Amino acid sequence: MQIYPHVPTARDKTLFTPGPLTTSLSVKQAMLRDAGSWHFEFNEIVRAIREKLLEIACLSRAGGFESILMQGSGTFGVEAVVASTVPPDGKLLVLANGAYGERILQMASHLGIATTALRSPENQTPDLDSLRRALADDSTITNVIAVHCETTTGILNPIAEIGEIVREHRRVYIVDAMSSFGAIPVDFVASGIDFLISSPNKCLEGVPGFSFIIARRAALLATEGFARSLSLDLLGQWNAFEKNGQFRFTPPTHSILAFQQALREFDVEGGVAGRAARYRTNHEVLNEGMKHLGFHPYLDPTVQSYIITSFYCPNAPNFGFAEFYRRLADKNMIIYPGKISQADTFRIGSIGRIFESDVHQLLWAVEETISEMNLHLDKKTQNTSIEL
Repeated sequence: MQIYPHVPTARDKTLFTPGPLTTSLSVKQAMLRDAGSWHFEFNEIVRAIREKLLEIACLSRAGGFESILMQGSGTFGVEAVVASTVPPDGKLLVLANGAYGERILQMASHLGIATTALRSPENQTPDLDSLRRALADDSTITNVIAVHCETTTGILNPIAEIGEIVREHRRVYIVDAMSSFGAIPVDFVASGIDFLISSPNKCLEGVPGFSFIIARRAALLATEGFARSLSLDLLGQWNAFEKNGQFRFTPPTHSILAFQQALREFDVEGGVAGRAARYRTNHEVLNEGMKHLGFHPYLDPTVQSYIITSFYCPNAPNFGFAEFYRRLADKNMIIYPGKISQADTFRIGSIGRIFESDVHQLLWAVEETISEMNLHLDKKTQNTSIEL
């Protein structure tokens, strides 16, 4: 009998990434049909999704909030908010302690928006006293944006405390909750958030194709005439939904059908609390297992999220991340390279349709790979110090 070693198996490789991530079979199967983008049945799905997103955020339209779907990845959603909510003569203050805060600064630069950056080391949360001083000293700042879970490292930034300061100084507050919404509770009202951006292909376990924005309606309506883009005009997109329930431009129909199913499964699991419990367990098992194998996390536990964890690459002469990655991939385990500017790391996600048993499989694969690469990791003496 002839063997075909390169024929893919029925099961995909398991993605230990922050998104796109492993999805359920039923979410994938939901895309196996076509939908008319103007048909009333599809419009009803869009309407129900918009309502459901508000419900997940513990908000409602009656309470003065709206949700808007935007074609494109999460980055498109962030750029839509930045391009649409900063006044023509306004200034954006960006709290940056990772690559995604830096990306927002790039966006603003390309859009011709005046910016000021309040940077923190990648292993530290923003300095709140510095934020107070910046807002008190510069009256031209109109908008403040923070990343909730900065997936450069996995650090969790204190968006509620930041929001209290922003509200005190009467500025518009934007939160990039790309990697946290749906698994880390967010008190939208107490945090004083005006605009929150996220994506279906993170903690809600859908697939890529669009992003979504949850907005305080009064703040949204106040942006009339601000948009610097046609296709990323946030208020324009909301107006289209209000007019006829439709996207202004071609919607990602299959991604939306998948998201409809993903939201059903989100409810079955117990919503935010249920999903958080599974992801937290994944993270704890991963962290303890990796430490046992001789790897050390980059962040202090007090600021570490249970979304994704950065580990130092070991100080072992035989270690090379490319080979480490390839050998894990050969075992059907996909991890993430590091993105930290000041340290040599790699990242492992705890989110997606993965469970404690999958994490144990990953740890087995890591242990096997350590043996194959003849790595001798000293669990007690490996140096993890870093100067920032």
